[in-house]
Amino acid sequence: MMIQLKNIKLTNKLIITYILLTIIPMTLLGYIAYSQYTKSIEEEVGRYVPKLLKQANQNIENEMSKLEDLPDLLYSSSDIMTVLRDSGYQSQSELLQDQFVVKNFLARTYLNNNSEILGAFLLSKNRLFASSRVAYSGFHLTENPFPYGEDFDLEGNMQILPPNGVDLTFEGHPPYLLLMKQVTDFDNRKTLGTLFLAVKVTFIEKILKDLDEQNNAVMWLMNEHGQVIYHTDASKIGTVLEETDEYPLLNGSFRTTLHGKRTLISVSESKTHHWVLVHQIPLKYLTGKIDLVRNAIILIFIILAVVTVVISIFLAWTVTRPIHTLSRLMKQVESGNFQVDIPIQSQDEVGMLARSFHSMITKIRELIQKNYHIELRQKNAELYALQSQINPHFMYNTLETISMAVEDGESEMVVDMVTLLGRMLRFSLGNKDRILPISEELLHIKDYLRIQKFRFEERLSFQIRENIDSTSYYTPKFVLQPVVENAIKYGLEKRRGIFIEIDVQQEEQDIVLLVRDNGPGITTETLERLHMLLHSDPMTGRDSGFGIINVHARVAMMFGDSYGLQIHSVEGQGTEVIIRIPMIAQKEAAQFLNGGDMREDNGHH
Repeated sequence: MMIQLKNIKLTNKLIITYILLTIIPMTLLGYIAYSQYTKSIEEEVGRYVPKLLKQANQNIENEMSKLEDLPDLLYSSSDIMTVLRDSGYQSQSELLQDQFVVKNFLARTYLNNNSEILGAFLLSKNRLFASSRVAYSGFHLTENPFPYGEDFDLEGNMQILPPNGVDLTFEGHPPYLLLMKQVTDFDNRKTLGTLFLAVKVTFIEKILKDLDEQNNAVMWLMNEHGQVIYHTDASKIGTVLEETDEYPLLNGSFRTTLHGKRTLISVSESKTHHWVLVHQIPLKYLTGKIDLVRNAIILIFIILAVVTVVISIFLAWTVTRPIHTLSRLMKQVESGNFQVDIPIQSQDEVGMLARSFHSMITKIRELIQKNYHIELRQKNAELYALQSQINPHFMYNTLETISMAVEDGESEMVVDMVTLLGRMLRFSLGNKDRILPISEELLHIKDYLRIQKFRFEERLSFQIRENIDSTSYYTPKFVLQPVVENAIKYGLEKRRGIFIEIDVQQEEQDIVLLVRDNGPGITTETLERLHMLLHSDPMTGRDSGFGIINVHARVAMMFGDSYGLQIHSVEGQGTEVIIRIPMIAQKEAAQFLNGGDMREDNGHH
């Protein structure tokens, strides 16, 4: 499989890479984002609705508390209490007179003052006093479905009968609750009768109406036995829902599947009456708008994918054509022809690469003429440094940060990052000189840290202190970046934030570059391995996988074994890297660039 991939043309590789790095991750990210967002909405609704149900339950309890106080109004009428205490009549007219008095009281006290009450019924000593708003049937002294009268003891409490608990029906069949409370003579603690109030359940409907403005949810109120007291589907009032026995909780929300649809069910139990209020809504109604956005994004994504694939094919062809030309010229150089003419004049990275290649050929010719063995080894080290100058992950992350800033409309940030990245590229690809003023090396590392600061924000902070005239002394290129890269990479893997200090100072006839960080430090085993590599032959450390070893190898080969890197680290406290180089003024730098050997001039160090 790997051999087949290696044989694929570069153009195809670029297109495949584009698809793997953009389209597929975007698709996965989009799917994950949609799933997580949908899940978060479900969880948010699952937390929010039970709070509303709890409040609705409280409101229902408040209304029920008001209704429970209504029977006590009987005690405010001495005429009613007199009728209830008296059970003997001398004539039918006296009975009719009492019925008239009680019926008027019931109508005036309960029906006229509360539109929710359908009817009021008072039974006392085999007498029925009734007043209703509409015609009714099923409520008589005979054929009663439950015991009435003074012999039925409710211990002074109100009992609520469910809709199918009695045969009482009203004209139009409105759903109702029947409240039953005994009337007690407080003088002798005897029961005088039982008051029944038929109350419409519309007050429950009004309370629950605000919970479902779109009428997408199903809600009902049931007692602890599963008998429905109120339901948005009136036909189910009075029925028993057995599936509620399988609910995993009575306060909160859970997801389930009903009739093939994923549904969110929220439940809240009343503390006073132990009634259970249920809110049931299919999840598709919660994510309906998200689905529309998702479909629109998918359509836009497909269009953009097609357009960008076409563009990528064109760009891949544009990139690979000069590379093919450069590859052909490289084969000629490989065969020993160092007098090739490079026709590539573009100003992009390939053009820079072509000019760098031409510069490399020129320098190789000079190196062969002067000192083949020493200078060729030095060139190999420099080429290795050039290959490591710009980390692909750094480029990808920087471009990703720029892309996100463009999407967020942060134009000023984009301009700053592009400016910094352009300056870094010019610095990295401009490999004419092997050494340069320390100020330019510091400017490069400052640009690198500022770009990383854009990416990591508060997690990264740094400070650069110059205790010498950095414009007057020289240093090899790229001695700081690999060290700082290591500090950021390993520091932020285990720490929330990291602070990096860079000090440039003079020690006798040497320049010392110190890089400190407060990261996790280096383990003893890794530190021993690094020390072993630092004390080995500089050229053998090039392929060790540590960028700092390459820095040490280049410094040691340029200036001698007295110079290079030292690493001090305490695990859990931080790391300090010391880069020691000789003091190279402008005169010595010119001599070095003209072919001199600093190892000879600085041997006394």
